[in-house]
Amino acid sequence: MKPLFLISIFYILFSCKPNYQNNQLPNILIFLGDDMNWNDCQPYGNKIVKTPNIEKLANEGISFDNMFTSTAMCAPSRQQLMTGIYPVRSGAFPNHSNVFDGVKSFAHHFKNLGYEVALIGKKHYGPKDSFPINYLGGVQHDTGFNGSDIDLNKIKPVINGNKPFFLIVAQNQPHTPWNRGEFELYPPQTLEVPEYMVDSDITRKGLSSYYSEITYMDSLLGKTLKIINDSKKNQNTISIFTSEQGYFYPFGKWTCYDLGLKTAFIVKWPGKIKPKTRTSAITQYVDIIPTLIDAVGEDPSKINVGISDSKGLTGFDGKSFLDVMLGEKNYHRDYTYGVQTTRGIINGSESYPIRSVRSEKYKYILNLNYDEKFYNILTAKDSIRPSFLRGEKIPPMEIYKSWVNNAKTEKQLRWVKTYLKRPYEELYDLKNDPYEKNNIANQPGFEEVKKQMKNKLKDWMRQQGDMGVDTEMRAISRQDRTGKGPWLPYLTKIKKLNR
Repeated sequence: MKPLFLISIFYILFSCKPNYQNNQLPNILIFLGDDMNWNDCQPYGNKIVKTPNIEKLANEGISFDNMFTSTAMCAPSRQQLMTGIYPVRSGAFPNHSNVFDGVKSFAHHFKNLGYEVALIGKKHYGPKDSFPINYLGGVQHDTGFNGSDIDLNKIKPVINGNKPFFLIVAQNQPHTPWNRGEFELYPPQTLEVPEYMVDSDITRKGLSSYYSEITYMDSLLGKTLKIINDSKKNQNTISIFTSEQGYFYPFGKWTCYDLGLKTAFIVKWPGKIKPKTRTSAITQYVDIIPTLIDAVGEDPSKINVGISDSKGLTGFDGKSFLDVMLGEKNYHRDYTYGVQTTRGIINGSESYPIRSVRSEKYKYILNLNYDEKFYNILTAKDSIRPSFLRGEKIPPMEIYKSWVNNAKTEKQLRWVKTYLKRPYEELYDLKNDPYEKNNIANQPGFEEVKKQMKNKLKDWMRQQGDMGVDTEMRAISRQDRTGKGPWLPYLTKIKKLNR
């Protein structure tokens, strides 16, 4: 009996989840990139762009190789992270949108645990009752003005305070306009253009400016981590870097391709996470808050998020991957999901809803209004967004034009043109076609895969209350056009396209 008794005691002491009732709760930092490809930093294989602070964080923690947001636009992406709820169910499915009244966010959950919850920089969330956050200032869009868009000195009182902190640093880089950093670090003609882009003069100039902003952003991450280190709280802080959705170029932002939905995600937690590790587990932004609640010793399954799904359930859409973060497992999900609402974006199509489901091997996409063309500021005839390059008056539509004009083969040109005009169904073998250039939806031998993926996607849409085109047409009602939201100056510029 004695050995069994000792084994039982050992199990109780060492196998239980963290309980901080009698100990200090861990602090939490989330540092957000803005419109940055997941692979445009050193830990994810980019050998050109310099990101020493992201690299250092990865060397001290764990890098997730399959983390996804479900929407490649700022407001829906950030609000799903903060709520643990997918965009259609929460109400924040178009860009520049708010969640439904009554939705609770991380601010409620962590304030209830005694945390100081604060954010500096870009908001892109609302209404205020759903996000009772101590806002530390900053700008909502970097419009190219001189001077810093974020004053990191303002985070010091939060970090040095007596309460445990949950701090989001939501700076604006490398979102366009690309006007910050040391342009000289990346001479355009010396750059290697990735295979998922078309080599052109504008592509190279854009990459040079974009890379310089990533390096500038990396310096802000370094300053943030130094403030935490100087406060002597780094050993008890969960530090996270994530790149948000994909970049400004075609097939990135505003799409459901991996270049839009896949995101970098790196976590450091001294004494808990083994340094310099990686995981291939499939995870999604809605899983992050449940994981952090789990990490501080609470049960995320007991949380009421303030809104029910179509089945009447009031819990998170996401689920904790704490065991993956701690290196105990390398599996979390079988599928991730994507939703793109094009109605209401700047220079967007009248209605171009996109839905997707992804497994480890396959991506299935539905273009629900495929008879129309996909418009945004890159493809619109009368784009209202001004210059995107440092010091050059080049409208964004010139990027896409340069890709059409500089495609080197007929195959590459056909791929570029699918950005504007797509079929109803797309299916990609991600192992053999990671940049989703070869649509196999109608090829023989994939009928069963397509059927299975389509059924998974429709089940998810039903659970979310997603009616497809009808949901798309309600997009404008979800945007804050009252004059109180931080993005009103952009919304008032939206024009109906003259096609």
